[in-house]
Amino acid sequence: MATSTGDVGGLAQFGHDSWGLMLLKAVLIFVILMLLTLFSIWAERRVVARMQQRIGPNVNGPFGLLQSLADGMKLILKEDLIPKTADKVFLIAPAIVVTPAFAAWTVIPFGPTVKLPWSDNHTALQLTDMPVAVVFVLAMASVGIYGIVLGGWSSGSTYSLLGGLRSSAQMISYEVSMGLSFVAVFLYAGSMSTSQIVAAQDKLWYGLILAPSFVIYVISMVGETNRAPFDLPEAEGELVGGFHTEYSAAKFMLFFLAEYVNMGTVAAMATTLFLGGWHAPLPINLIWDGANSGYWPVLWFFRKVLCFLFLFIWLRGTLPRLRYDQFMHFGWMRLMPLSLLWILAVATIRTINLNGGIDRQWLYAAIALGVVAIGVLMFVGEKKQSEAAAREEAAEFDAFAGGYPVPPMTAAAAPRRTG
Repeated sequence: MATSTGDVGGLAQFGHDSWGLMLLKAVLIFVILMLLTLFSIWAERRVVARMQQRIGPNVNGPFGLLQSLADGMKLILKEDLIPKTADKVFLIAPAIVVTPAFAAWTVIPFGPTVKLPWSDNHTALQLTDMPVAVVFVLAMASVGIYGIVLGGWSSGSTYSLLGGLRSSAQMISYEVSMGLSFVAVFLYAGSMSTSQIVAAQDKLWYGLILAPSFVIYVISMVGETNRAPFDLPEAEGELVGGFHTEYSAAKFMLFFLAEYVNMGTVAAMATTLFLGGWHAPLPINLIWDGANSGYWPVLWFFRKVLCFLFLFIWLRGTLPRLRYDQFMHFGWMRLMPLSLLWILAVATIRTINLNGGIDRQWLYAAIALGVVAIGVLMFVGEKKQSEAAAREEAAEFDAFAGGYPVPPMTAAAAPRRTG
């Protein structure tokens, strides 16, 4: 049966819903994600069109809202082609990608505990929760990588295989920095449960007091979802179409659906962990006592999620695509060291505060000096590399010295003499 009282909090409020209520929640999550995907596709085409001084979809339905639905029906009804060299895994790879994308939403809190309209029972606006809910979301994202790798390998195409390997390397690299950005939240909230992390932000959002973690997560979530300027799996000029080159019709639609659902997932996680979840933003919660009760928090939650989705669209319409070496270098040599140093700083501050504390002026000054020193060292290294590259380019080279035009050979590619 559903929870009979509204004062049960924490993880104790989950696991008491009836099977019918749990099924209703699961169906509502599925419907919400499908509608969110259709709206995201339409909004992306309209917003990018406005940025490029075009009209965008405006024929099917009011303001073109049914264009995404029409495209989905077209993909479902199209002929499904399977390459002769494809493996049997080719058929199940899209399901491996899309299933974890939906499963991750089972631990996302949409709102507080509310009274059911048809009875006196209460239930949380969340399907379920667990002590390691955030780790569960990361695990679901990791399972989706298997679908991408298997999709590229099973296509029987060299370009699809290269696209799958590059996509998996990209997602794994930025998933590490994404997970590291969560550690500071765990230290402050004292829990990995999504509902308890939201409850811990009733006074102050972690996006403010843990701003470096928030920035690292926002960058990592763009790389994790393969979106511009990190949309290397879709680098048509390099790998045709990436890991899904050989997919068509409904199977391609599942890959497309998983990408947009994952966009919503990382946006919901950013909202949950850093922007107070379903809590009303300032100054609404100060002037209205009922802003965080009832079903109103669902509105605040999705407004924050839509802001992140607009950020995805804005980045796609304004920034050019990075090179693969630049992208991987930034993830491993910039984001990960900064994440580790920030975790060390947060852990030090929390330990000092819990043990009585010291003069925070000296602590903040030491942290500021450390950040400045790290920045200087990073830029000095970049400057030395740039100067070395400039000297190499400035070196005189005669392309016709051997009678035929040949490109210059770098020091790394030059053959080594032995003996």
